[in-house]
Amino acid sequence: MRDVSLKQLRVVAAVARTGKVLAAAEILGVTPPAVTLQLRQLEDSLGMALFERSRDGMKLTSAGRHLMDSILRIETELASCAEGFDAMRGLKGGSVSIGVVSTAKYFAPAALGAFKRKHPQVELRLYVANREDTIRALAALELDVAIMGRPPEHLDLRATLLGEHPHILVAAPDHRLAQRQALTIADFSGETFLVREQGSGTRTLMERMLSEANIAPHVAMEISSNETIKQAVMAGLGIAFISAHTVAAEIEMRRLVMLKVAGLPMLRQWWVVQNKEKRLMPAAEALWRFLECEGPGFLPQFPMPGAE
Repeated sequence: MRDVSLKQLRVVAAVARTGKVLAAAEILGVTPPAVTLQLRQLEDSLGMALFERSRDGMKLTSAGRHLMDSILRIETELASCAEGFDAMRGLKGGSVSIGVVSTAKYFAPAALGAFKRKHPQVELRLYVANREDTIRALAALELDVAIMGRPPEHLDLRATLLGEHPHILVAAPDHRLAQRQALTIADFSGETFLVREQGSGTRTLMERMLSEANIAPHVAMEISSNETIKQAVMAGLGIAFISAHTVAAEIEMRRLVMLKVAGLPMLRQWWVVQNKEKRLMPAAEALWRFLECEGPGFLPQFPMPGAE
């Protein structure tokens, strides 16, 4: 394969697309004998036929289909490379795929909006999912960057810290524990919990916290939406362990109460991550630098216990 040229590969692609040497020659802007010669030289080099020749036209053999798969990947890489060079001359285009765990949707859009105002011609593709699905997309190289909690250890990631991510227990203002000043995790034995779905980072964190206190939570509902959990808590259907960033507005308006529990808030961190196997084009690299420098400023401000 060392002597195979890009010209020969494009001859194969043109013949495969049209099924005719004459039509392929017209597409490529060469003579039919030139197409035939390039094709023959390539088949001789590989030692196998790439096309079956019949009255109905030329059809790829199994070897031809195998080569065609590689040709498509090569053309995709060349297009990506060209896009990169265009962008290097001035960030005037490109696209970025951003994964955001569902809890981060309360601040990530504001950060992305600020980036978009600086680079209006960059296309942003936002994918919101739970932690498990976001990790799966990172592993499959479907995302350029992701905003999430603790980076998974089994992936080779580039990661930069955005800031603190507090988790708290909340209840309706009229809940029996709402006015208590010195609660412990043990006080929640027998309480009804509203929880996120399996695969959620918040759910995993809650289960670890309760397990360490030897508490098996009574789960009233499993809910995949933080918004629905908030409404259910306000309706008095139970309490919830939740990201403080998702309930800052409701606490300020006194529609929810942060329960005063020893050891809480539980502090985790927000990270921007990238799979090192995924090569970032200039638009994605620009977003990375923006989030690294300015991302922390978009995190919701949350009053910590003891703060005035």
